[in-house]
Amino acid sequence: MKLIDSIVTEAAGIAAVRRDIHAHPELCFEEVRTADVVAAKLAEWGIEVHRGLGKTGVVGIVHGRDGGASGRAVGLRADMDALPITEFNTFSHASTHPGKMHACGHDGHTAMLLGAA
Repeated sequence: MKLIDSIVTEAAGIAAVRRDIHAHPELCFEEVRTADVVAAKLAEWGIEVHRGLGKTGVVGIVHGRDGGASGRAVGLRADMDALPITEFNTFSHASTHPGKMHACGHDGHTAMLLGAA
């Protein structure tokens, strides 16, 4: 299977977003910075953005070739919150917030959804 050129082109940028989110974990309903990062990336790509759903949620709407006329839709969802856990990793993108960590993988889920967008 061949990878889509745009995914290959954006791969390093998506990885950078994941590392940024990992370094700045936010607990449930406190993901203000994370939501800002996600919304900014979607807007940068020209994707319609809706904010504030469930307090800190972000929704990006990608319209199909028919502009949504068919009424069909696919929903993709990812959590963005971290856990109240202290991170002991020493890599460059380790948590900068003591007592908070993306031990759950939501940083990766968020980055993967951005990649899908």
